[in-house]
Amino acid sequence: MAKIAVLGNGSWGSVLGSMLADNGNDVVLYGNIDSVNQEINEHHTNTHYMKNWKLNPNVPATGDLEKALDGAEIVLFVLPTKAVRIVAKNVRKVLDKSGATPLLVTATKGIEPGSKKLISDILTEEIYPNDSEKIVAISGPSHAENVAQKDLTAIACASTSEENAKKIQEVFSNNYVRFYTNDDLVGVEVGGAVKNVIAIAAGILVGQGYGDDAKAALMTRGLAEITRLGVNYFGAKPMTFSGLSGIGDLIVTCTSVNSRNWRAGKQIGEGKSLDYVLENMGQVVEGATTVKAVHELAQEKNIDMPISEAIYRVLYENANVEDEIKQMMGRTPKPEIQL
Repeated sequence: MAKIAVLGNGSWGSVLGSMLADNGNDVVLYGNIDSVNQEINEHHTNTHYMKNWKLNPNVPATGDLEKALDGAEIVLFVLPTKAVRIVAKNVRKVLDKSGATPLLVTATKGIEPGSKKLISDILTEEIYPNDSEKIVAISGPSHAENVAQKDLTAIACASTSEENAKKIQEVFSNNYVRFYTNDDLVGVEVGGAVKNVIAIAAGILVGQGYGDDAKAALMTRGLAEITRLGVNYFGAKPMTFSGLSGIGDLIVTCTSVNSRNWRAGKQIGEGKSLDYVLENMGQVVEGATTVKAVHELAQEKNIDMPISEAIYRVLYENANVEDEIKQMMGRTPKPEIQL
């Protein structure tokens, strides 16, 4: 049994926290919405994010970070990308005071705008400047709604430390969620982050009325873009993108109605504005933020990412969706396999 602090009590944080408690661990959820914390503590529900579902009754929630981190051997970050750095700074203050050195796990899938840093980079910078081996990323085809119902799921857990990846594999795995270790930390993170951009594109195609052939082509060419960025900018291993955090996560995020990014894209494809979609979603659409960083990264290294660039133009330059599709289909012919 491990003592685990889960930072973030949205849908995925709550489900992971409940799952880890089911596994026999001592879990505390941390979140900054008092009403959500109160509901979890009094009713073991989180209807703000998850309808018709109950958490393990042994999982308390708190808005006190120091209390959440007290004695924690593992700290699991399940936060929006934009919140990771500020929370990490506060975690560092608490850990400096206590002298504790817990293992840090990120389930956040994004790239920080501005710095263009992966989540593991942020955690290393802010908490463990001299010990990046204490960072583990978990990523794969895993929607909170499915895991909450104990549907079968497989997830990659990646670290530069094989020992730490195996530790998380042991603590997190159970009879309905299977974890596989991976030594390509950056590759696993890139796959988890950039697939959200492609999922917006997949939703747009559905909103525009395109069929299965178009969706399959989009996912395949989207995977090529993710791989190019991962290999050429971050130094990831190409084979990583054939795994759970690459093609696996891409498939489910581009096809499931549980995908926020897909749902956002569908509404945009139907003619709604990004502002309208974000205001009415009620939850974070990471792809809408990640695409800004992807645009900058692609421009910086001249990496060919036509789908991602088209999504950037549609979301932030008021480009017409139909015009972007025509332009993409009319591009100069190229070989299929090209890094």
